[in-house]
Amino acid sequence: MRKRSIIRAVLAAAVAPLCAGMVALASTPAAAAVGGSGPYPADYETSTGLSNHTIYRPGTLPSEKMPIFVWGNGGCSANGTGQLNFLREIASHGFLVIASGSPNGSGSTTSQMLTQSIDWAVAENSRQGSKYNGRLDTSKIAVAGWSCGGLEAYAVSNDSRITTTMIFSSGLLNDSDDYQLRRLTKPIAYFIGGPSDIAYPNAIDDWGKLPTGLPAFMGNLNVGHGGTYDQTNGGEFGRVAVLYLKWRLKGDTTAGTNFVGPNCGLCNTQWQVQQKNLTLGGSPSPSPSPSGSPSPSLSPSRSPSPSPSPSGGTGGCSATYSVQDQWPGGFVANVNVTAGGAAINGWKVALTLPAGAAITSMWNGVNSGTSGAVTVTNQSYNGRLSAGQSTNFGFQGNGTGAGATVTCTAT
Repeated sequence: MRKRSIIRAVLAAAVAPLCAGMVALASTPAAAAVGGSGPYPADYETSTGLSNHTIYRPGTLPSEKMPIFVWGNGGCSANGTGQLNFLREIASHGFLVIASGSPNGSGSTTSQMLTQSIDWAVAENSRQGSKYNGRLDTSKIAVAGWSCGGLEAYAVSNDSRITTTMIFSSGLLNDSDDYQLRRLTKPIAYFIGGPSDIAYPNAIDDWGKLPTGLPAFMGNLNVGHGGTYDQTNGGEFGRVAVLYLKWRLKGDTTAGTNFVGPNCGLCNTQWQVQQKNLTLGGSPSPSPSPSGSPSPSLSPSRSPSPSPSPSGGTGGCSATYSVQDQWPGGFVANVNVTAGGAAINGWKVALTLPAGAAITSMWNGVNSGTSGAVTVTNQSYNGRLSAGQSTNFGFQGNGTGAGATVTCTAT
């Protein structure tokens, strides 16, 4: 059980002065100093094709393709330069970094903005005339966030394009949101500020509920909830985030040795380390948490996921349904939507659920109805698909998920 009311109250108190101190974005943001400790000094910019976001990139693009890192800010703040030192440091090591919110922006962000960041980067990589055309590795994408931004990262972590999820000083607030843990299939890493971090109990609770066999790392550095983002080059959190990204997105196994094994680079240092199912390469084998680590609570027993249902489509797009997780009384399902031989501006999926099954929550889609014959349409940010491009939506439901059928129509 999570300490929900306490965490909410403290987060609200912490976020209020942060938001009060923000200033509105001028029409032309002031230029940031080029920086970072990596080989590619980085700066930030904006794009008319991706409003209300801040893009960090090397001043001179590297010859090798850049993996993609999308970020949700602390407090769900729409200030895309709120963690400037940290994000610029990552970009300086050859990553394209996109933060939700404009430079020095005000207001709040949503998890949808992380998906918009990914969509934009993928599109720019294939757009003729774009400076990023052919320069991005769209098969290597990390989603991450600090505090409230970490909750946003959780919300989109089931996107099939994401390679790894990184949670900084955050943890789910409600036990009812644990479906977001059960649907995880890609490696996850937690970077928490130690027992004095207000998110520490929730992060530990999440750690204990991760799916069996999921590769996972947790590092606790006793700096509290504020982390080290504002320090030069993002401080210790910046250094370790770069190492993790080099490992997971660039295949740098030397960087990976900082996270794997009883003698890992972060082990027996100022970091308190826990590991699950981590190997430098190949298939992971389950490994227990080190002695002295908090004992994880048991995850619900999981039934094997049925194979995806055959694709269905009546024109312009196709859809494939699969059950990601099934437990007594409930399930999590995913539907992949793929455009056909031509671009589409929107899609609609006719979803027929088995008897006794009902939708309780949905992400990346808008549903009409919750049981029986359900219609799901695209959100504003994932309807436009180029030929052959895919997106997805998912939902949690009561009952049994197996046996549903889907048919897609372009709109």
